[in-house]
Amino acid sequence: MERKSREGYEGTGPGAITPDGCAVELYSRLPVGNEPKVIAAAVPRGAHILELGSGVGRMTHALLEQGFRVTAVDESAPMLERVRGARTICGPIEELDLGETFDVVLLASFLVHAGDAEVRRGILRTCVRHVAEGGCVLIQREGEDYHENVPREREDPSGFTVRIASSEPVGDGINAVRVEYEFPDAVWTQTFRARPLTKEQFEGALEEAGLTVDRYLTQDRTWVRAVPAVWATAPAGR
Repeated sequence: MERKSREGYEGTGPGAITPDGCAVELYSRLPVGNEPKVIAAAVPRGAHILELGSGVGRMTHALLEQGFRVTAVDESAPMLERVRGARTICGPIEELDLGETFDVVLLASFLVHAGDAEVRRGILRTCVRHVAEGGCVLIQREGEDYHENVPREREDPSGFTVRIASSEPVGDGINAVRVEYEFPDAVWTQTFRARPLTKEQFEGALEEAGLTVDRYLTQDRTWVRAVPAVWATAPAGR
């Protein structure tokens, strides 16, 4: 398959590579962590979740197993071909307008750190546009030291090494990040653009989009429950 990439985004390794440098085969191998448990603890049982940037469905499938309904959105058709049991929609997140709302809008995979600030604004507007009244937006942030102490690596218990090889400033507050995944039988790399956001900058970006933090869901503040600001400030009993 022809491999195309956006400026500043590149991937290498076996199999199809998406325009943002993600390898389909790699993401099919990566284990799901504790994210589904974090999500399940923050939303009503059986909620309908709009998952933005679902990829191959690592979290999708775990959420379906827990009884949630999921609509999975990704701009990569080869990624979505791996999703089972969920409604799938292929297209850019920042342009999505389904004309319907959901109990939960899920924005994981650090997508809020998009290097292009206009893309980030579009993604957050999509979140606001699709959250039902009384619902919430769940956002996964980078760790606040994500771009520090690089290079670094960790051994995953499932048998591969993930290495943040470099994170270098390229101007306008954006870093070029290179990540390497080493398995016994294959190696993949991904280079992408990310905009580090302090807690204050992150909350400011949400405010700009009309969202406000309801609460941080994890001690490291990487998972956030947000709601439209107009609901947070509405009088009780509205």
